Amino acid sequence: MEGSGSFGAGLLRFLAEYGLAVVEVDRPDRSARRRNGKSDPLDAKSAARAVLSGRASGTPKTRDAQVEMIRVLRVARRSAMKARIQAGAQIDAVIVSAPESVRAGLRKLTPRQRIRACAAFRPGTLDDTAAATKTALRSLARRWQALQADIDDPDAQLTPLVTAAAPRLIALPGVGVDTAGQLLVTAGDNPSRLRSERSFARLCGAAPIPVSSGRTDRHRLHRGGDRNANSALWRITLVRMHCHQPTKDYVARRTAEGKTKTEILRCLKRNIAREAFPLLTS
Repeated sequence: MEGSGSFGAGLLRFLAEYGLAVVEVDRPDRSARRRNGKSDPLDAKSAARAVLSGRASGTPKTRDAQVEMIRVLRVARRSAMKARIQAGAQIDAVIVSAPESVRAGLRKLTPRQRIRACAAFRPGTLDDTAAATKTALRSLARRWQALQADIDDPDAQLTPLVTAAAPRLIALPGVGVDTAGQLLVTAGDNPSRLRSERSFARLCGAAPIPVSSGRTDRHRLHRGGDRNANSALWRITLVRMHCHQPTKDYVARRTAEGKTKTEILRCLKRNIAREAFPLLTS
């Protein structure tokens, strides 16, 4: 099956209820698709050949337990977060170009105080630029507050879910509810489908691959995988580099060996993936 995480999710559940084994097949290679064309029968034959030859052997996520609950709540939270960031940027942009009579009262306020002040505006009759600016700021500020409430609600529901699903993962240094939730979603409800911590690191885009040439011998991170999981590992790494003494000592030692910050980050992300994998599978 191709696309078991989107349009094929219903078919996957139907087949699983009947006890049939399902193999996840990736989308055909672009060059092969250009050579052979595109149609449903051709895609079906390509999927069958991929399974019979052994090129496709992945087990799809089951999407029927606690981690799927976490995933759908995170979808709603992430959407509200993006919209709130956009509303905040629009408020700042309007204030920058606002008349001095409006801007003077907002200049020295903190961001949260500025939001509350804008939401409390009473512009009155729209007879000048200042009144129109206050109306726009009030609308944006109240939208920001509504979006913040949309973020707080999933947060209150995600905290007990993530803590119950992976209490030992939450206890790791630098790991919070948001980053732990993303790693859980990446591993899925059936993390046993991942053969080893190496496959989990590759899935997170934290597996080093060689990029050597001539006398240069170095590695870089794999660019594929789940970029959200890669971002979660990156945030955990940054927190540890600032607040975790063993990580600080590691960074100092590797820096003394001549490693760059990028190379140190790559090594730390790989180590965190190795540390988190057994906690996800247990």
